[in-house]
Amino acid sequence: RRDLDVVLAGRDPEKLKAVASPLGLESRAFALEDAARLRASLEDVAAVLHIAGPFSTTAHPMVEGCIATRTHYLDVTGEIDVFQAIAQRDERARALGIVLLPGVGFDVVPSDCLAAHVAARVESAQTVRIAIAGVSGGVSRGTAKTSVEALADGLRLRRDGVIVRQPPGSLERHFDLGAGPLRAVGVPLGDVATVFYSTGAPNVETYFVASGAVPRMLRASRFLLPLLRTKAVQRFLKRRVDAMPEGPDDATRESTRAMIYAEATGTDGETARAMLETPSGYQLTLHAAVESARRVAAGEAPAGYQTPATAFGADFVLELPDCQRTDLD
Repeated sequence: RRDLDVVLAGRDPEKLKAVASPLGLESRAFALEDAARLRASLEDVAAVLHIAGPFSTTAHPMVEGCIATRTHYLDVTGEIDVFQAIAQRDERARALGIVLLPGVGFDVVPSDCLAAHVAARVESAQTVRIAIAGVSGGVSRGTAKTSVEALADGLRLRRDGVIVRQPPGSLERHFDLGAGPLRAVGVPLGDVATVFYSTGAPNVETYFVASGAVPRMLRASRFLLPLLRTKAVQRFLKRRVDAMPEGPDDATRESTRAMIYAEATGTDGETARAMLETPSGYQLTLHAAVESARRVAAGEAPAGYQTPATAFGADFVLELPDCQRTDLD
């Protein structure tokens, strides 16, 4: 509908054709492990929008293929280690004049833009906290597999510029999203990686608004970490994920909303707070990812490793459909 020149790619030629043919699109089938064929498939491509998770497995070969062919790279990851690994390729990307922009979906466009917005309202942001509420309706298999891997990592946050680990369920706060304080528990979201690059804040914490048994379950899971980290348990859980539905249906995506809260505290102790209401995570991802890829392909983002906010500015999320931001002080 946006009149973009799109090629669909993946492993299975028949599944690709089933999607591409009704839309009149070209398709190219290849395995990420086939580096030569991957590079050949990217030679005439301006930008790749990589959506095949878990990105802990798939991002590396695609990023390397994009660097080899001087192709801009974007993905929809929310995985801390993937962000960090791609950030380490910043100098190579700048030298080649290409953009490396992971996280152009719900992870992390709205939260990254909101963090940059509140950080700009204080003097030299030192601490940024993000809380997400209203995420419901089910997840895709890729997201579920990523969550299985995250279970074994425990809680991760940034302290003095360094990403550190804490036991699950060990971090709780209350945030007021406009209707009184809500209990939130610390979880390892991709913003732990990206907010540092977007705002310069050396301390970053990320939370889900949760109540009831969820905080207790997270605290209890710390005793299972050695088991969750074993390859056998990881394989078993991911096989269970393969039996799940592919993801939420259209009606669910279109009927749910998400709330993101962010606060930044500066060197003078002043705190700025704001809230963002968006469509459901998957619905927002559709618009954010395609618009990000369009802008990058058109040369509208600086070269090198970028976050959504450094690529397009803190107000980028407000240019997407049905997103409203409110300053809380």
